[in-house]
Amino acid sequence: MSKDHTPPLPSLERGKWRRRAIFAAVGAVWIVAAVAGGVAGLFQAFGSAPLGRDLEVSTIVLDRNSKLLRAYLTSQGRWRLPATREQVDPRFLDALLIYEDKRFFHHRGVDPLALMRAAYQLVTHSHIVSGGSTITMQVARLLEPRAKRSLHAKLRETVRALQLEWVLSKDEILGLYLTLAPYGGNLEGVRAASLAYFGKEPRRLTLGEVALLVALPQSPEVRRPDRSPEAARQARNRVLDRIAGHGLFSNAEIARAKEEPVPLARKAMPLLAPHAADQAMGGSPKEHVLLLTIDGALQKGLEGLARDRAQALGPDLSVAMVVVDNASGEVLARVASPDYFDERRAGQVDLTQAVRSPGSALKPFIYGLGFEDGFIHPETLIEDRPIRYGAYQPENFDLTFQGTVTVRRALQLSLNVPAVAVLDEVGPSRLIARLAEAGAPLVLPRREAPGLALGLGGVGVRLADLTMLYAGLARQGTVAPLVERLDTPTPPPKRLIEPVAAWYVANVLLGTPPPENAAGGRIAFKTGTSYGYRDAWAVGFDGKHTIGVWVGRPDGAPVTGLAGRVTAAPILFDAFARLGQPPQPLLPAPKGVLVVTTAKLPPPLQRFASRAEAGEAMAPKVHIVFPPDGASLELSAVEGEAPDPIAIKIAGGTPPLNVLLNGMPLNAKQSARTLFFEPDGPGFVRLTVTDATGAADSVMVRLQ
Repeated sequence: MSKDHTPPLPSLERGKWRRRAIFAAVGAVWIVAAVAGGVAGLFQAFGSAPLGRDLEVSTIVLDRNSKLLRAYLTSQGRWRLPATREQVDPRFLDALLIYEDKRFFHHRGVDPLALMRAAYQLVTHSHIVSGGSTITMQVARLLEPRAKRSLHAKLRETVRALQLEWVLSKDEILGLYLTLAPYGGNLEGVRAASLAYFGKEPRRLTLGEVALLVALPQSPEVRRPDRSPEAARQARNRVLDRIAGHGLFSNAEIARAKEEPVPLARKAMPLLAPHAADQAMGGSPKEHVLLLTIDGALQKGLEGLARDRAQALGPDLSVAMVVVDNASGEVLARVASPDYFDERRAGQVDLTQAVRSPGSALKPFIYGLGFEDGFIHPETLIEDRPIRYGAYQPENFDLTFQGTVTVRRALQLSLNVPAVAVLDEVGPSRLIARLAEAGAPLVLPRREAPGLALGLGGVGVRLADLTMLYAGLARQGTVAPLVERLDTPTPPPKRLIEPVAAWYVANVLLGTPPPENAAGGRIAFKTGTSYGYRDAWAVGFDGKHTIGVWVGRPDGAPVTGLAGRVTAAPILFDAFARLGQPPQPLLPAPKGVLVVTTAKLPPPLQRFASRAEAGEAMAPKVHIVFPPDGASLELSAVEGEAPDPIAIKIAGGTPPLNVLLNGMPLNAKQSARTLFFEPDGPGFVRLTVTDATGAADSVMVRLQ
């Protein structure tokens, strides 16, 4: 028995022990020799080392505060997020260096003391107590994986470590380790591991999380917490025991860390603003770090709002939102669907870019051009009565009429007849051209010319474009093109309407009645509902932000009861509440604004008369000149033949004219002023004529 009373090893064990001892001793001697003077020759023998500069990493999309919105797998299906020393909890780095490489910042890639210590421990304990590989050597192995462990592979790894230290800084080497260290499955690097196991970036970690992330790269598959939680826990605790005696962490902290639960499953990687991320990646496929203007915290809150509202509305309805910074045009949030993976709601379709009918949401721009042209003022009186424009007769949403109202009231109540009257004066083609010049082209139905119906939604527009136009109203008439990349130049603003006209519109919309249980007078907003209840809109702004909301079915099918005021407006007000600040006041009135009552307006502005109304006033009323009412006419005819036709003469009225004989349409040209009918015989006949404005005249004639 030996002096230390250790029982003799069996012959096989002695052979294995001798091989380990020889391997460790030779390695240690070789390292000393290499450091002493053989480095240059070894560099030449093994060639240059890979430096990780062409390393494929996951493309990451960051928000305006450099927080992760979304990451993409590499072409090999790995989560490999680039990481730097500054992105990791300092306690993790302390624990990593204590456990892996205490002299990392003092050696040049190889630590002879650590290698000789490892060899001595192997000889004296007959098993590996601690490894001799430095972090730089591990990076060399990760950059150039070896098929199997051998002395030649170890020598090559050592040379590569010396080469890396020759070319790269310590922080660059540490960054490569933090990016490449394996953590089980397709996870590489501390960021991917922290996100997958803890659901957070590694900037703020508990001591138990620190120890687990230090332990996993040693045997990533064996210690995976989602598959072998007990092995992971034991490995974590061994790390805690190792670092306990170095004075950085108290015994109480170590004890609490050992009590922390080990994660039992992987968490999903961040997936905020997925449509915006996809668009950015598609536009810059060679870039690996994409910076967006989106605010991650706001985006997360609004995605949750959209998801909750969509679920409450029904399984087929979707919600989209856009938030814009008025001053810069930067998109702060873009919710293109409630759930990216919801196939029933077509979740991967970007509904902020879909062309949909805006309903009444274009009315503010119609009135804006009217204000700019100077033929109306917010306090101008305007008629809300039945009127016809040729074959087109607009009606209000509730099929009622308000009579004489101010322009302010007409816009706040979204009355259709006054809006069409102003559009008739402005001109539909001019409205389309002006919005297109501002960067928001409207899409007309195929083979259809601009008409008065576009003021009530007979046209297509994108939610992003409509939100941008409303932000132009908040900017008093200039539109800032939307920007979604922080690293792209800001385009110059474009003119929408004059500042005074824009201020009038904003001031009117500030008084729009709010939805139920919401405070009014804080947000200038307008709603819209498309024909057939297919789209519900609400777009509003304060002095700092503009938010657009769309609700509907992605396939465009009608939805009973879908209306902007009832469905979209409450979401708009909730979205403003999630901005985290009270609504900001609008910009002050520019020079030239006239704030007076109707009675104090210049006479031409006190009352607006549409072209149709003016034409009706100038044209004489429709009148049956012959036969006069109550006349008796003798029928003249040859015996045995039908009576001769009787003439009808009409004066005044607006074509087309419709003539009724005893309530039945008379087959005649609608533009004719003189026409004939063939009487059936003696008796009374009722003749009625109506014109395009709805005016009518009727006579009763006796035939004998």
